[in-house]
Amino acid sequence: MANEDISAALSAEDQDLIEKAYEALGGSAEGVAPSDVDFDMIENGGPDAPQKSKWQRWKENFKRRGWILVFILPALIYVIIFCYVPMYGILAAFQDYMPGDPIIGSETQWVGWDNFKTFFSNPNFPNYFVNTFLLCILGFIVGFPLPIIVALLLNSVRPKKVKKGLQILYYAPHFISLVVLVGMMKFMFGSDGLLDNLSKNLGGGGVDLFLKEGAFRPLFIFSGNWQDFGWSAIIYLAALSGVDPALHEAAKVDGASRFRRIFSVDLPAILPTIVMLMILSVGNLMSCGYEKVLLMQTDGNIEKSEILSTYVYNFGLIGGQYGLGTAAGLFNSVINVALLVIANFTSKKLSGNSMW
Repeated sequence: MANEDISAALSAEDQDLIEKAYEALGGSAEGVAPSDVDFDMIENGGPDAPQKSKWQRWKENFKRRGWILVFILPALIYVIIFCYVPMYGILAAFQDYMPGDPIIGSETQWVGWDNFKTFFSNPNFPNYFVNTFLLCILGFIVGFPLPIIVALLLNSVRPKKVKKGLQILYYAPHFISLVVLVGMMKFMFGSDGLLDNLSKNLGGGGVDLFLKEGAFRPLFIFSGNWQDFGWSAIIYLAALSGVDPALHEAAKVDGASRFRRIFSVDLPAILPTIVMLMILSVGNLMSCGYEKVLLMQTDGNIEKSEILSTYVYNFGLIGGQYGLGTAAGLFNSVINVALLVIANFTSKKLSGNSMW
């Protein structure tokens, strides 16, 4: 924070104390305005004290405030143990690996790029890649703006009881397990489900959407967004809670409607948050997960439901080709990293907001 900003935020009494401290350290307080106080000089011990290097100042700050790092220590340990330590396992992508074999050692059977060649030469690889891309990109297009819209609408609701009731209603589906969610979908859209029985009672031939190839993606995408849009809106609601009410009052004075204030006040206020979450979402764009896909997969929709993650599961875990499965998973991760870098670079150029 600039010296002027710090001084402006201080009370008259605090400013007087700083002027006295400034004078005690060897400077003259006569005619010193609050914005003229040299906080860096006071921090370094006075005008005549030798200037400290950045490393010395960093060590002093760490001694005074380093205990705060204790609060992030559990999260840091978790990330190191469960995210970074297992990374050496990607070496299995270049090996003929079997459980019990050493990842690194004299007995390791290195095969180079053979696993990747086998993966790319699979005749079904284009289908796996296209299915994964379409499933993820369509889910992103539908699912990313939905929590933003919900958060803006909830923030506009004035009665607190109604607002809390809607929040609970939107959050609740997040706590439904995938198995229960797919069971609910089959109860409604599967064989002998509500839609199937209704169609038969009306004289139709019955409807089982789980056997229809074209119904897989809409069912997967809309059920996932229904489950998570309320939970994802929490962070946007938190960002909206920090919007200065004076901005809304000023907009009201200018005659802005509630709808106009959403676009002129609320949306610009949460734009940095939107950009950060968009970059993170793009970084996970090709990560659909195999659990829900396998639960929804049937002989009727297998052409649309076979994706890269199910390939890793079927060939790596079920088929015992661990090197091949690791190679497929590594390829998917490299695509995600590339998308993350592109999204961060594009956001930095267009909006000035980025993760690094």
